Amino acid sequence: MTFKSLLVGTMLMGTASMNAQTVTLHADQPGDVIPKEIYGQFAEHLGTCIYGGLWVGRDSKIANTDGYRTDVLHALQELHVPVLRWPGGCFADEYHWMDGIGPKEKRPKMVNNNWGGTVEDNSFGTHEFFNLCELIGCEPYLSGNVGSGTVEELAKWVEYITSDGDSPMANLRRQNGRDKSWNLKYLGVGNESWGCGGSMRPEYYSDLYRRYSTYCRNYDGHNLFKVASGATDYDYNWTTVLMDQVGNRMNGLSLHYYTVAGWDGSKGSATTFDKAQYYWTVGKCREIEDVLKKHIAIMDEKDPQNNIALLLDEWGTWWDEEPGTIKGHLFQQNSMRDAIVASTSFDIFHKYTRRLKMCNIAQIVNVLQSMILTKDDKMVLTPTYYVFKQYSVHQDATYLPVDVECEEMSVGGVMRHFPGNLPMVSATASRDKQGTIHLSLTNVSADKDQAVTVNLPGLKAKKATGVILTSPGINDLNTFENPNKVKEAPFKEVSIKNNQMSVKLPKNSIVTLTLQ
Repeated sequence: MTFKSLLVGTMLMGTASMNAQTVTLHADQPGDVIPKEIYGQFAEHLGTCIYGGLWVGRDSKIANTDGYRTDVLHALQELHVPVLRWPGGCFADEYHWMDGIGPKEKRPKMVNNNWGGTVEDNSFGTHEFFNLCELIGCEPYLSGNVGSGTVEELAKWVEYITSDGDSPMANLRRQNGRDKSWNLKYLGVGNESWGCGGSMRPEYYSDLYRRYSTYCRNYDGHNLFKVASGATDYDYNWTTVLMDQVGNRMNGLSLHYYTVAGWDGSKGSATTFDKAQYYWTVGKCREIEDVLKKHIAIMDEKDPQNNIALLLDEWGTWWDEEPGTIKGHLFQQNSMRDAIVASTSFDIFHKYTRRLKMCNIAQIVNVLQSMILTKDDKMVLTPTYYVFKQYSVHQDATYLPVDVECEEMSVGGVMRHFPGNLPMVSATASRDKQGTIHLSLTNVSADKDQAVTVNLPGLKAKKATGVILTSPGINDLNTFENPNKVKEAPFKEVSIKNNQMSVKLPKNSIVTLTLQ
């Protein structure tokens, strides 16, 4: 059976005619608050994410603010980034923080063995990361070295960052130019300890976590939120073991899930793909709902008081590296397909925030499903960037349930966990702290515009304003030569009458509406 044959008889053969779909917004059934940390970012020492992406140094000819790329800095400030995870990823368990402090000319170089064997000069270290978080206005999320580090090393790093006392590490920080401690809330105790972080068994890692976390102490009013290295996608045994053997010694448990294109586990091109591959990708993206349900069910059984948070601290699409780029640097382009994966994922994440408290997309600049691409002094905002910007209205807002009745496509037969039918419309809604309701709608169809009727029972909205992200082709993207091919625009194809809202969604579109 070929991949394309699995979709025969589905919407792939459809025309561009407009179909009627229905969404019902239940404003009278508020759910949990959507933590702003659901919109978190991830920055690893990988490719040009740090060097050339975030950091160019003060002596660079590229416009910079104390060494940080000014254009990237401003773009991230506009995105309202709530939390940033660093320095990895796999890199975290080979990173020795003492190499990244003090005068830059005295910092030793290191070989990045995980990602292309690149030699780094450690000019971006602890001070540079925490100062960046202050400039962006986000919470730092630090990944500690458990794989190749020591308990003493991680304990001293915590002291260096958070102690305001007359302690050895606090005084060393002061010698390096920072008097007051930084705010550190989130501490990851290792990363992917089942794989690149040490190839450990869950039982062994559980004991290591208990040991390491004991010595990562709270200094001077700081209260660390300690995150255990959790499972990869379908490894439910890892979650079970950690819940049994670590339990309430951890504040959070991580989870990693990537959307990989091919049904056989291959990745494929970020830019060259057909409709069958596109629909399969969106179906794979939606498998995250089943994965979340199953991990949460285990956590609910072991922790009925809901004390331990689930953190999806790596997620997103993963394609083949762009031709002509450096092997191991994971530089990939970013199309409307990636944008629709992002919006559809958020629509799912919002439903599970009773337990799911943070998500960190991989990664922030130049790596995998990034917000921003840079090349020399040029910068491009990706379609995924505009989804994050559009959806920022849902940060710290109260989730409002929606029912969606729409045309579906069968993608069964190759999905391991996806139920088999891919909805052509995805939606989510929330009410912010000022009482304003926002509704986001995604037309997944690559062929058809959608006429969506939104029922608004109990609401007295009279009009709606909106913003749209769309482009004629699912392969459309922004390049350094054409940086504005895909970007947001005002949306006007909406009207309200008798508690019903009529919305005309173009194919391949993501719309967020503000009800007034």
